[in-house]
Amino acid sequence: MKELCPLCDTKSDIFYQNTQSYFRCPHCDGIFVAREDLPDHTQEKQRYELHDSNTEDAGYRNFVAPITENIMRDFSKESKGLDFGAGTSVIISCVLHENDYNIANYDPYFHNHKELLEQKYDYISSCEVIEHFYNPKKEFALLERMLEVGGKLYLMTDIYNDTKDFASWYYKNDPTHVFLYSPKTFKFIQQKYGFKSLVIQKRLIMLSK
Repeated sequence: MKELCPLCDTKSDIFYQNTQSYFRCPHCDGIFVAREDLPDHTQEKQRYELHDSNTEDAGYRNFVAPITENIMRDFSKESKGLDFGAGTSVIISCVLHENDYNIANYDPYFHNHKELLEQKYDYISSCEVIEHFYNPKKEFALLERMLEVGGKLYLMTDIYNDTKDFASWYYKNDPTHVFLYSPKTFKFIQQKYGFKSLVIQKRLIMLSK
């Protein structure tokens, strides 16, 4: 049984089976859930509504700090930003607004302002979002298109490598985590979409245009 990788369209073999079946791409190294096992939109939205939404929680703020601190280091308050997949809490824009930064929120379920997707940005954040991409090829093309030349994409996700036992890896247990990445996957994304540089620091991935 094979399926096409939703990032690079390469035929991929089954990698792991439990409550969901996972394929691993031999080209970009992405790991993805079988099409027949993808949650529907109602299930997906219900899962997201369970996420922490307390923007005053110090632990939550510390969790997103790799993104917020790097944005404040790399860009001025006048720079234009977008939080892509902002969720119910909009924690990243909340922290940045407190520091007088100019950032808007987009989320297909909770902040579906599609006009924002027609604009250009100096920086885009996407925290614990990209693992939810059903069509990563389409989504990364959109993210690249929305970035100004010289702009920067800040991503956070847990990254898989072969030192981890996939069967016991907690990150795959969320049924909405349908596309999982390795360092090789991000190198493929950098090359495919023409990003000038790639930096990976634990869960933080930074791509510069």
